[in-house]
Amino acid sequence: MQTILGSGGAIGIELAKELTKFTDRIRLVSRNPQNVNPSNELMSADLTISSEVHKAVQGSSVVYVTVGFPYQAKVWERVWPRFITDVIAACKENQAKLVFFDNIYMYDKDHLSGMTEETPVNPPSRKGRVRARIARQILEETESGELTALIARSADFYGPHISNTSVLAETAIKPLIKGGKANWMGSDRFRHSFTYTPDAAKATAMLGNAEDVWNQVWHLPTATDPWTGRDWIEAIAAEAGTKPRYRTVPAGLMKAAGLLVPAVRELAEMMYQYDRDYLFDSSRFERRFEYAPMPYESGLRETVAAYKRALK
Repeated sequence: MQTILGSGGAIGIELAKELTKFTDRIRLVSRNPQNVNPSNELMSADLTISSEVHKAVQGSSVVYVTVGFPYQAKVWERVWPRFITDVIAACKENQAKLVFFDNIYMYDKDHLSGMTEETPVNPPSRKGRVRARIARQILEETESGELTALIARSADFYGPHISNTSVLAETAIKPLIKGGKANWMGSDRFRHSFTYTPDAAKATAMLGNAEDVWNQVWHLPTATDPWTGRDWIEAIAAEAGTKPRYRTVPAGLMKAAGLLVPAVRELAEMMYQYDRDYLFDSSRFERRFEYAPMPYESGLRETVAAYKRALK
């Protein structure tokens, strides 16, 4: 049994599809799980409750964590460490391997222009400190020999699954498709990597079913030579058949708006990712698995087409 904790998001749904290449026993766990493949086992669970985490993991050989808790620092600080502690304990009890789907919030902000698995960990944000803490907890368990696990890291992502967790979709793709004006956080002069969600899911499934990848951090396949903010806006508008109208949103304005709007405040602490080049290197994974990530032109074409159908 291979189990996905947090199966309802963009990554969880794509991952469920990809796991059929390796097993016909897949358990999907979320508050309201939806079937992805005909043979899936569905389990409703509140993953903030320890007993329900243990029940969800029971009988699993591999457990994938793709859950997304509310995007609030205070929630992350309260929920994530306890949840990871429960998952680790449940995996150890069941002798299950753990695959943790991660982001790059824990990396030093002065080392974002060529991020590899060796990039220094020095989180500049509250949410980054939570991510660093739980990653360290997982890796310390592997070093003790008590747990077999790996961490699969993605850059910011985009893709054809309609999701409100993609910043690129919410700030640029949706507004431009509707003929409106996009918002690009920070400066539009810097290059910014984005991971294509089907690539991320395929790679996560491959890692979870390989033999020589465990107890390590892996970057998930992401196209090289990313575009600047302005390039992204122009490419999205071209695919959408609309004008590339947009505004840049400086850090100062985000902070000021955050005093009034809590959701904006949560994004404001991440603005450092948009005032410098954000370049994600996945060459290690690509070499190991002989994998070529989706080029940006093709991935964006698929993504915009999906959103255009959904927004009709």
